[in-house]
Amino acid sequence: MWARLTAVACATAAVLASSAAVAKSPIEIGFPIPLSGPLSIYGVPILKGAELAVADINKKGGVLGRPLKLLALDDKGNADEAVRVARELIIKDNVKFLTGTLTSAEAPAVSTVAKENKVVFVAPIAKTAELTAPQNLHPYIFRLSENTTDEGAAAAFIMSKWKGIKTVATIAPDYAYGRDAIASFVHYLKLRRPDLKIVDQEWPKLAQANFTPFITAQMSKHPDAVYCDEFAGDFVGFVKQATPLGYFKALHNHFADGAEVGTVDEAIALGARYPFGIWSEVYDPDIWVGKRPDVPKGHEAFEKRLRTFMKSKYGSGWAIQGYDAVEMLAAGIKKAGGTNDQKVAKAMLGLSFQTPVGLRTINPKTHETRTGEFWGRMVKVPAYPFAVMKDPVYLAAALGFK
Repeated sequence: MWARLTAVACATAAVLASSAAVAKSPIEIGFPIPLSGPLSIYGVPILKGAELAVADINKKGGVLGRPLKLLALDDKGNADEAVRVARELIIKDNVKFLTGTLTSAEAPAVSTVAKENKVVFVAPIAKTAELTAPQNLHPYIFRLSENTTDEGAAAAFIMSKWKGIKTVATIAPDYAYGRDAIASFVHYLKLRRPDLKIVDQEWPKLAQANFTPFITAQMSKHPDAVYCDEFAGDFVGFVKQATPLGYFKALHNHFADGAEVGTVDEAIALGARYPFGIWSEVYDPDIWVGKRPDVPKGHEAFEKRLRTFMKSKYGSGWAIQGYDAVEMLAAGIKKAGGTNDQKVAKAMLGLSFQTPVGLRTINPKTHETRTGEFWGRMVKVPAYPFAVMKDPVYLAAALGFK
C-alpha cells in the first residue's frame, strides 16, 4: 500500500515538476544584428540595449511568469546573411519572435522570412518606407524606428531655417535607405524652401571604401549646404577623407546628417576628427549640453543603469532601440496572454508601451510607431573628448513641426 502511494506521489511530483519546468521555460527571441565590420559601431550597442531589457524584465519576473532569452547572431549587415541567420533561428532554435537587423537591406529580407514562417518581427532600426509600404505590409512585421519619409521631413525642416544658403547637395548610400530618405528630404525641402536649388547628388555604395571621387565631385559644384545619410563606419571613413580636402570648411559646416551620427557611439568613433558644428539626430540624447531634452522622469536612471551594464563611461545613443524593441515584444506577448504568434501580432495593433524616452503607440493600419528623434548641433566642449549634441529638440513628423 505504502509502496503504491509512494509511487503515485513520485509520479505526481514528476508531473508537477515537468509542468513547472514547461511553465518557466524561456521565451526565446532571435536577434540577427551586425556584430562585425563597419556597421558594428551601431550593431553592438543595439544588442547591449536588448540584453539590458531582457535583464530588466527577467528581474521583475519575466513575461507571464516566463523569462526572456535573447539569441543573437552576427548577420554582418548583409541581407543574404540576415536571411540565413533568421531561418536558422526559426528552424534550428525554434524562436517564436524576431527583432534586430540594422540596414534597410537586412530588414525587408528578414520581413519576408517572418511572413513565410508566421513569426512576429520587430524592426528597431531600418527606415526605408518600403518595409511597411502597403504592398509589403503583412500581419507579422512591425517597425519601432523612424521611417525615411519622416526623417526627410524633419531634416528639411531643420535646413529650411538656415539663412544665407541658395544651393544644396546630397550624398547617401545607393540603396533603399539612402534613396528613400533623400527623395523625402528633397520633396519636403522644395515645399518649405522653393528658392533652394539642388545642384548635386552623390550615391556611393553601402560600405564604400573610397569616398574621394564623390567628395571631389560634390565640391566642384560648390553647394552652400549638404544633406547626408552616410552612417556608422561609412560616416567615419567619409569624414576622415572629406576633412583634409576642406569639405566641411567650404560648407561652413552647413551640413546635416539624418543617420544618427549624433550618437555618442559615432562621436566616440571619430573623437577629435568629428566635424564639429554639423547637425544630426539621435533616438536617445544620453549626453547633451544646453537645454535639457524633453524626456520622461526615469530617463537618467535608465542611462545610469545602461552605463553600468555596458561597463561604459558614456553609454550609448543606440542601445535604446534594442531596449525598446524587446519591451515592445514583451508588451505584445503580455497583452496576448501567451506566445501564439497570430495572437501576439493581433495584440500589437494599437499597442501602447512606455519607454525611457517616451510613450510609443503602434498604428494598427501601418504597424509603425512613427518614432521621432532628437535633433541638434554637434559641438565641442571641454568636458568631453568627442562631439556632443547641443540643445536637443524632439522632432516627430506625426506631431508636426513648429
